[in-house]
Amino acid sequence: MQKQAELTRWQAQACRRLGSPMYGDLLERVADDLLDGGPAAEVLAGHEDDPGPAALALRLAGSVHRLVLERRAGGLATYYPSVGGAWEPEGGWAAFRALLAEQPDAVREWLDRPPQTNEVGRASALMGGLLRLPEAHRLPVRLLEIGSSGGLNLLADRFRYVEPATGAVHGDPASPVVLDPAWQGEPLEPWPDLTVVERRGSDVSPLDVTTTEGRLALTAYVWPDQTARHERLRGALYLAERYPVAVERAGAGEFVERIELRPDTTTVLWHSVMWQYLDSAEQDRVRARIDALGAAASDDAPFAHLFLEPTRRTPGAEHEFLVVLESWPAGERRILGTSVGHGLPSTWE
Repeated sequence: MQKQAELTRWQAQACRRLGSPMYGDLLERVADDLLDGGPAAEVLAGHEDDPGPAALALRLAGSVHRLVLERRAGGLATYYPSVGGAWEPEGGWAAFRALLAEQPDAVREWLDRPPQTNEVGRASALMGGLLRLPEAHRLPVRLLEIGSSGGLNLLADRFRYVEPATGAVHGDPASPVVLDPAWQGEPLEPWPDLTVVERRGSDVSPLDVTTTEGRLALTAYVWPDQTARHERLRGALYLAERYPVAVERAGAGEFVERIELRPDTTTVLWHSVMWQYLDSAEQDRVRARIDALGAAASDDAPFAHLFLEPTRRTPGAEHEFLVVLESWPAGERRILGTSVGHGLPSTWE
């Protein structure tokens, strides 16, 4: 279990850096338990050689969180802020370890399931990028997304975005999803008559967020002590119930190859923090179709490719969460700004 202990310790550090001291502490203890041959080692037996991108530590954490949400975790719920508890390292770890020892089969139920989030905070980068479209492209919008998960960010225009420097509000001021602070840096130009005439997404494993199972999965993979993320997710799930969006089961390449431009509309293809999960052949397939759509774009049928992904500005540079907009027929590519893993805030350049 040496390899998994090291990967779990790395994940603990990442969680702490991204604002979850609870998971930072908990996963450090899981790593120690793996080396000691404790209940964590028993539960994860058979996964010793799982690679880092498999995110085994987050699969374990998500599976346990699911049991907490389902009220199947006994006293552990006392320590989970997502259900009204309060994390306390010693007592929380003792209850977590006891659950692994007493219900190993229940915990294993989700270990083969990849962690799946539909991070609503990333809509700040996507919606802000939409507001940077050229004036000539401010036509009715067809909004298309790859790696959509449950499709919540296809409802981005129905969220509320607050600029802390000015207090300006964009989007729906009455929305149950409040992204605050959404943006900083260069101010954005409002688009008061923005109209989305089509919303479609794709995912290889789409979640139906109108079902209990779909809502449970998304909630379980949000870190329990990040209450603001849980509030945003609850608001987005409420909107999805009122305004369902279509997310089809399809790979990114298959979905993009079926996109056609339409006159008098701006077709926008966007995605966030999913590109790294496509193999090189799938990336090439998507890129080829984007280039073809760009070549076919015209003044009355423009096309935009907008994304938030870990990207290098230059080949030797460090990865940053860059917001990038490619637009046609001009064929312009612009780095609009930077964001963070969970999307808030985005900083415009």
